[in-house]
Amino acid sequence: MERLDKIVASMTGGSRKDARGMVLRGRVSVNGKVSGNIAQKVDPKTDDISVDGQSLTYKKYVYIMINKPKGILSASNDKSRETVVDLVKPDFPRDGLFPVGRLDKDTTGLLIITDDGDFGHKVISPKSLIEKEYLVTLDKPITAEDIKVLEAGVTLADGTVCRPAKVRQTEREKVVSMTITEGKYHEIKRMLGVVGIGVNELERIRIGSLCKDDKLDVGQYRELTEEDLSLVWK
Repeated sequence: MERLDKIVASMTGGSRKDARGMVLRGRVSVNGKVSGNIAQKVDPKTDDISVDGQSLTYKKYVYIMINKPKGILSASNDKSRETVVDLVKPDFPRDGLFPVGRLDKDTTGLLIITDDGDFGHKVISPKSLIEKEYLVTLDKPITAEDIKVLEAGVTLADGTVCRPAKVRQTEREKVVSMTITEGKYHEIKRMLGVVGIGVNELERIRIGSLCKDDKLDVGQYRELTEEDLSLVWK
């Protein structure tokens, strides 16, 4: 059971203040009866809650896949720069949205946005051992010896130890697939730096077994299904 104003805010994507106003102005009904009590306890799974006669569908959390563009911050908000949450707000105007992990400003590809803190923590925790796969465009070809070093795990100049990565040469000479289970600051760029290779482009294409939706153009997004979410853990 939850307070009516909290549930209305969640179901409409508005703020708690907006929800209180709706309730107090008699716009909200519970099981067909107008409620003017913002603190009324309701069960969103069984009670019929409507605003202006329109029944609402309750979602405790939302999960969104976005094909992140270059130049956009992986952050919830920023005073001067556009963020990934700004991109999805028109269709998901909920409080508390945040990106699950961070892609660098110039890194593109698969990013999940949600308001489920527990989910986000589990996905980015190194203990979960969830793979994140990237397509990496290099400034020069990689050698078999370079791959061997990266797949053994490397120690960065500052002493940071990085777990072994999976590295696979693609059909393009200067493009490799690189898979890691951590999310250290600039981890892939710094790991490649150990073997003297620079990164020109970086795109995340997979989290667990959830792959980037190729139907999403850069900057586009969609809500994840239950099946999508299950793939994150596989």
